[in-house]
Amino acid sequence: MVRKLNFYPGPATLPVSVLEKIQIEMQDFQGTGMSILEISHRSDAFEKCLARAKQNLRDIMDIPNDYEIIFVGGGASTQFAMIPMNFLGDDQTADYVCTGEWAQKAIKEAKLFGKVNTAASSEKESFRYIPKEFKFTADARYVHITTNNTVYGSQWHTFPETGAVPLFADMSSDIMSHKVDIRKFSLIYAGAQKNLGPAGVTVVIIRKNLLERVVPNRKIPTMLQYKTHVEKDSLYNTPPVFAIYVIALVTDWTKQIGGLAKIEELGQQKAKLVYDTIDAYPEFYRGMIDKDSRSKMNATFRLPTEELEKKFASEAEARGFLGLKGHRSVGGMRISMYNAMTVDGIQALCAFMHEFVKKHK
Repeated sequence: MVRKLNFYPGPATLPVSVLEKIQIEMQDFQGTGMSILEISHRSDAFEKCLARAKQNLRDIMDIPNDYEIIFVGGGASTQFAMIPMNFLGDDQTADYVCTGEWAQKAIKEAKLFGKVNTAASSEKESFRYIPKEFKFTADARYVHITTNNTVYGSQWHTFPETGAVPLFADMSSDIMSHKVDIRKFSLIYAGAQKNLGPAGVTVVIIRKNLLERVVPNRKIPTMLQYKTHVEKDSLYNTPPVFAIYVIALVTDWTKQIGGLAKIEELGQQKAKLVYDTIDAYPEFYRGMIDKDSRSKMNATFRLPTEELEKKFASEAEARGFLGLKGHRSVGGMRISMYNAMTVDGIQALCAFMHEFVKKHK
């Protein structure tokens, strides 16, 4: 079998060594005589796996001990509602920065529980940049940002200063891709299916003292309370066992190749290859995002005509490059280059892009 190159925005490609490890252990997980798909989440073998996944994340991302790490279901989209449900009272205000579709969805959910101030937005400019000026609320309960925007292809490269107001971040599509000062944030959440593992589990990193700020007297379902998952170490109910197991393997791999420093170095190489290729043909490949806001995870661009864009996607797929069509809401093309995408894979795609120009310009 010849593996195709997966440039989809998610679920994303996984390291081949991780897939091989899964294959080896699929019928017998660490000598238990059972598959990881069958094993009890209360078993000693899985609890050790869970602890390894958490410790690996703590080591790789330098997560301080005054933060909890939990694994929950429901995707990042559930966090859009779970955050204001826990931390935003009916008459209180939260600040949101609107930089794309997922930020819009988070804002929509927050309005169900309290007041929302859009502190900044790039919507009127088709989300082509990350705002640099903000109108924060002095007594806001929290500030929420989306650090990378998979649909439009923009990314925060510096984070806003929020003073005593807690900063929350949806890092679903760039978590563990570069060094981040965790202490700038009170809560970070991320769907695993970009850089951490398969779809099906969301990682939440939450400062312990934030749990004291839950809205008093609000009736919150047990499964939607952060305290539930913190107190039970993500084992209140049956967690996404297989997905957590794969996170443990992916974070093992991350440590083996050199940790976050190596991941960031490779990410910069891949992004430079892609953007240098786009910029080499400004009359053919037109970037959709201002250069200082470009994402190192998702590069978006247009071609001169929609017909050429269809040919690009079709010819790329014939060469084994999959998932290059842009999001249906914006069109164009999109190259997703998450952690497990190799430099060789990006080089092969860029070679195709050069050939495509010569063939069709």
